[in-house]
Amino acid sequence: MVTSQLPPDLIQRAKLAKNILVLSGAGMSAESGVPTFRDEEAGLWHQYSPEDLATEDGWRADPQLVWGWYLWRIGVINTTTPNAGHLALAQWAQLNSSIKFNIVTQNVDDLHERAGSKVLAHLHGRIDEFRCIDCAKPAQADLTNIPTTPQLRIPTQKCACGGDLRPNIVFFGENLDPIGLEASFQAAQHADLTIVVGTSSVVYPAAALPNIAYDSGSYVVELNPNPTNLGCQLHWATTAAIGLPELVSAIKAE
Repeated sequence: MVTSQLPPDLIQRAKLAKNILVLSGAGMSAESGVPTFRDEEAGLWHQYSPEDLATEDGWRADPQLVWGWYLWRIGVINTTTPNAGHLALAQWAQLNSSIKFNIVTQNVDDLHERAGSKVLAHLHGRIDEFRCIDCAKPAQADLTNIPTTPQLRIPTQKCACGGDLRPNIVFFGENLDPIGLEASFQAAQHADLTIVVGTSSVVYPAAALPNIAYDSGSYVVELNPNPTNLGCQLHWATTAAIGLPELVSAIKAE
C-alpha cells in the first residue's frame, strides 16, 4: 500500500506494538542539514572519489586528506540539531515503559542521542569516536580546532603506539561491528512493528534488516518521499521530520 496520508491502521498498530524497531538512514540526518557524501555543499570534495576518502587504502595513501575530510564533516554535524523526527522518536519511546523500542541507524552522527534516544547500534560507526589505524585501540582525538570550512589536508593525530588516529566508522570494504550487527538482527527477528525511515534500502547488510523483520512477521512501514525496492506492507510518502511527529501526536491523542 502506498499513501501520502497517515493511515489510521498504522496508528492502531503503533499503539498495540510491543516490540518496535526503527531503522534510520542518511535521509533523516539530511533533514537536520547533515550533507550526504555527494551533497552540493561539499563541492570542494567532488574532485575525489569514495575510494579516496572512505577506504583504508585511501587513508594510507593520503591520511591528511582523509583526516581533513572527516574533521570537516564533524564540524558540520556539530552545527546541526536533531530535527522533529529525531525528537518524535525519543518521545515515542517514552510513552510506554513496557515496550521495547530499538533504534538501529546507518548514520554516523549523534543526532538520535542528542534528541534523547538510546541507540541499539550505529551500524556504520560513530564519526566522533576514534581508534588507531595500526593497533586498533580506541583513542581520544583533540577536537578543539575543527575547521568550519573545508580544508584539503590537516595533519593527523597520533595514537600512543605511533599510528594515526582514524574515525571509528566503517570504511567501504570493511566489515561491520559483529556485536552491533547481531543485536540488530535479533531486534529485527523479534519486532512486531518496523519503521524504515530515510534510507535507500540498498546498502547491505543494513538493508537486510527490514526483510528479516518482514519474514519474521513484523509489519514493515517505509517512510520515504519515493518508494524503494524494500518489501513492506506500507509505504508512507513522507519524511522523518514530517511523518514521525504526526504519527506520535496521533498515538498520544488516541
